[in-house]
Amino acid sequence: MSLKKASIYILDGPDDPGKESNKVEVMFNPGEYSVEGSNKYSYKPIPGLSLPIAQFVSGESATLTMDLFFDTYEKKEDVRDYTKKITGLLDVDKDLHTPPLIRFVWGSLTFKGVVERVSSRFTMFLESGTPVRATLSVTFREVQSVTEQFKRIPRQSADRTKQRTVRQGEQLWHIAAEEYEDPGLWREIARANGIEDPRRLEPGTVIKIPRLYG
Repeated sequence: MSLKKASIYILDGPDDPGKESNKVEVMFNPGEYSVEGSNKYSYKPIPGLSLPIAQFVSGESATLTMDLFFDTYEKKEDVRDYTKKITGLLDVDKDLHTPPLIRFVWGSLTFKGVVERVSSRFTMFLESGTPVRATLSVTFREVQSVTEQFKRIPRQSADRTKQRTVRQGEQLWHIAAEEYEDPGLWREIARANGIEDPRRLEPGTVIKIPRLYG
């Protein structure tokens, strides 16, 4: 049984599941692909500590990278007639005023985003100079709507008011670092609990951890 061809679906909008009429099928499945993700942090120095405190800023959108191979030598056709279906995904859509959203699907892999970069390399030609073999190095970048991102964010911790008991030797900036990932937000906790002197924090005291927004 042959492996199913990978396909790229051009989406009409952020929530469009993809239509067969908007399907671009690769000529040959990639030999490999790589998925890369990362997070962005800022680092704040705290007096008395040898290392700064890492504060999460945001996630970076993931990328999917692969090489796609095209060969039309036997048919003596211009391979660019096939590669332009991929490179054309970089073009601005006249209705959306932006390059189209796509969904790359291959077996269990599904990746929604945009085509961020394409590098075309032509390696075989007919006597006329017509290219008949090409390799495209393609990078897709993940795109998610605001609704999709909120669905993925756990609805606990810093966006809901909760309580915790102060431990021995714990300071407000320790608590802010744990709860908000930002020690500088200790004043929010102090304000919510009427704490005038943050240095006098008694172990065993139950304090409120306020929500940050709204």
